[in-house]
Amino acid sequence: MVSRPRRITDVPRSSAAAPFALAIALALTACSGGVQGKPGASGVSDPYFPKLGNGGYDVTHYDLILSYDPDTKRLNGTAEIRAKATQDLSAFNLDLKGLNVDKVTVGSVGSVGSGGEDADARWNRAGHELTVRPHDDLDKGDTFRTTVRYSGTPETLTDPDGSEEGWLRTADGALALGEPTGSMTWFPGNHHPSDKASYDIKVTVPEGLQAVSNGELKDETTLNGRATFTWHSAEPMASYVATVAIGTYDITRTTTKNGLPVIVAVDPTQAEASKEALAGIPEIMEWEEYNFGPYPFSSTGAIVDREDDAGYALETQTRPVFPGAPDTELLVHELAHQWYGDSVTPRTWRDMWLNEGFATYAEWLWQEDHDGDTAEETFDSLYRGDYYDDPELDEALWSFPPAKPSSAAHLSDSPVYERGAMVLHKIRGAVGDDTFYDILQGWAAAHRHGNADTADFTAYVEKSAPDADFTEIWEDWLYGEGKPAKP
Repeated sequence: MVSRPRRITDVPRSSAAAPFALAIALALTACSGGVQGKPGASGVSDPYFPKLGNGGYDVTHYDLILSYDPDTKRLNGTAEIRAKATQDLSAFNLDLKGLNVDKVTVGSVGSVGSGGEDADARWNRAGHELTVRPHDDLDKGDTFRTTVRYSGTPETLTDPDGSEEGWLRTADGALALGEPTGSMTWFPGNHHPSDKASYDIKVTVPEGLQAVSNGELKDETTLNGRATFTWHSAEPMASYVATVAIGTYDITRTTTKNGLPVIVAVDPTQAEASKEALAGIPEIMEWEEYNFGPYPFSSTGAIVDREDDAGYALETQTRPVFPGAPDTELLVHELAHQWYGDSVTPRTWRDMWLNEGFATYAEWLWQEDHDGDTAEETFDSLYRGDYYDDPELDEALWSFPPAKPSSAAHLSDSPVYERGAMVLHKIRGAVGDDTFYDILQGWAAAHRHGNADTADFTAYVEKSAPDADFTEIWEDWLYGEGKPAKP
């Protein structure tokens, strides 16, 4: 996510069961010979968003069927969520902000496309928590399918830092952005980055509009004045980097030298201004693969909307979103996130610097390799305090350490981005270029399509360079308060 310089009350809703009876039902285990399970946790205790995500299960696949009309601003959705129980479950939660729940069913799943018959489930709402009580308890290890039918006008959320996310209405449609919590405004799920899954997203819109999403377009049909677009993402994806962009787009499909599909969707008002930078995506991808290792997904590209449609760029998986025409360095940043953030995803939001520090350092390396400032020169300018035109921004760099953001409102501040990149440059200086690039590629490979935290990273670095002393880097640069002593 980049914005330079920047450098959430629902009315509770329930099924027809009386509230008292429902409360009793949620507290009791099934009477049908089930396993005396207990409810899954209603949050995963993230340091900054403790009620985000849910415990007791792991999602493996989302199948989303959406219909949206920009004129009425109404979204109709069916979400089929396949998951595996990680404990004996009598109930579990899904994150869903706003929208009306019409029906919930739960059924067991055997092999793909088979399994037991789905049964109506009891459910209730409290804030963004949708609590589901299946007809029968779930055993630990069970694979099950939850289907939620829902509708309404999806919300736009204001983040703790003041930026907007969720379902953003645009001049000709809508744009769904989810970092850090916005995805729960348009589909129910386990909306924490620690639970990744594959996706099928099918979107129906009025004929004449298009719907662009992550992955590859598998089907496109038109019937009775409505157009339907079906997108498939085979590789695991955190919900915050899932997207849907609805509007009028110029869509081009090309490939890189090694045959990787490049799918670019551009609002016609941004086509001319974006043309030159977007044409450079194959070159950027070649450079990033050389430096970061094999690309972790099956396609790449970009979505370019109008400048007023969002206040920042976001690394939505395979297809980053840009508000207005991007420049080359912004493309480098968001495409680098496909390795660092999208494939290797933070275990908690405290580990945000593992996304942004890496993508920022990718910009420095690009400049260094393309006749711009060296990474050392950029580091020195930041340390001296003459990097920004605004002295307050230079000073803000030292307001907290990269690995310990002061609050959720500061997850996208300069210490996470630029000081995070400075940590990487210090590591580079300590181990030399050969080992440093081995670390960049090895880290991306070791946690490909998974999750990792800062402790995982420091351990990986130390193992990669056992003769180097990283004490100063970890204590002063990564975790230390204030500006470290002169390097």
